[in-house]
Amino acid sequence: MSSPSALGQPPAVAVDPAPIGPFSTAVRLGALFGPAVFGVTAAGVALPKVAAALHAGPVAVAWVLTAHALALGIGTAVFGRLADSWGVRVSLTVGSLVLAAGALCCLAAPNLGVLIAGRLVLAAGSGAMTSGCLALLATVDPARRARVLATYGGVMALFAAGATLIGGVATTWLSWRVTLVLPALSLPAVPFCLGLVTRPGSRRPVDVVGAALLATAAASLLLLIQAPALGLPGTVAAVIAAVLALSSAGLVWQVLRRGDGFVPRPVVGDAGFWIAAAIGVGVYGGLFAAMYAVPQILARTHGWSVLTVGAALLPGAVVGAVLSRMAGGFGARTGRWLLAGAATVTGVIVAVAGTVGGGAWLLVAGTSLALASFALTQVVLTGEMSARLPLPLRGAGMGLLNLAFFVGGGVGSAVAGALAPSMGLSRVLVVVACFPLAAAVLALTPVRAPKSGPER
Repeated sequence: MSSPSALGQPPAVAVDPAPIGPFSTAVRLGALFGPAVFGVTAAGVALPKVAAALHAGPVAVAWVLTAHALALGIGTAVFGRLADSWGVRVSLTVGSLVLAAGALCCLAAPNLGVLIAGRLVLAAGSGAMTSGCLALLATVDPARRARVLATYGGVMALFAAGATLIGGVATTWLSWRVTLVLPALSLPAVPFCLGLVTRPGSRRPVDVVGAALLATAAASLLLLIQAPALGLPGTVAAVIAAVLALSSAGLVWQVLRRGDGFVPRPVVGDAGFWIAAAIGVGVYGGLFAAMYAVPQILARTHGWSVLTVGAALLPGAVVGAVLSRMAGGFGARTGRWLLAGAATVTGVIVAVAGTVGGGAWLLVAGTSLALASFALTQVVLTGEMSARLPLPLRGAGMGLLNLAFFVGGGVGSAVAGALAPSMGLSRVLVVVACFPLAAAVLALTPVRAPKSGPER
């Protein structure tokens, strides 16, 4: 047979596959991160059923959210660092196995202790999904990033909007156990996101000591907050406080000794990083605390079913989808004003609900706006910090940022759980309101641009 060149035809030329467009990129990454939202919002709707099925009180059942928040934050930071070192492909693969193992543990848990352990493992694996998403977002071409973030924000807000209803449906028609493992829905998105990986890992060694010190400090903080409600003896609380102080001091020493360690000195030396972290702590703390308290108030005081709670929160959360879609197309300054406005209204409504005794629809409005603030935080601060952090440190920096967010969320639910026995769930909302109100003030705090400019 004659060859193409012999017939006068040009030889075949290999053609690279078409690049993945901004819309497809955003949808893939949103599907990877989005189910992590279910670990809090959907689980919050299921808490009354969990408490009834496992004969647990409000303080104990709060750990279903608190433990998840802690492990999700630590998992995001650890796998973010591993993504820098090993590459996103490896971190997503390992994280998928961890996530699947945690889901199986939750489904088979015979008591609350095993359930919380399973949630810890599940959340750590979910942290790999979030860190992988953030690392891939940070590598998007700056010329396309605004378009990607605009669609990504809409996808994330849709997950946030649908989480409560999906949680209610799963709890009512299937089981509360299914609701608690909904973060495993990230797993089908992993193969589609592997195609977005563009660079290998740096192969730099991971600072295990720094990671351990950071995890110990975060866990000790949450335990210390819960110590009175858990009825821990004074000596045990003192030991926990000592562990917190020592691990925090050790972490500071490790950062000073090893500037490129698990907590990179250039990242924590940036004032903009700390302000962004504090904003996220306020927003996530308010959301997690509201998702702990509000479903229980609606179920116990107003007689609502979990399905009714989920359906009621859906319309207001859809507003978050619209706002975050808008924020993705705005600049950082306008996005911050939008975030500050949403957080302010959230705090005011929640405070009023706590003061007047928690009217049902007032509670729904405040919690819905807390969901909207969460979606805005993801879009505004992810875009801002992706441009601010140096490329070699983006995985680590975004992981640490989200660690702060999720630990802040854990602090919010822990505070609510600790105060509930003495104040009552409704009065706790007055304290909860302080979180988003503080975030609103910080969102309007001016931040200097990094000296070397963006996209370093």
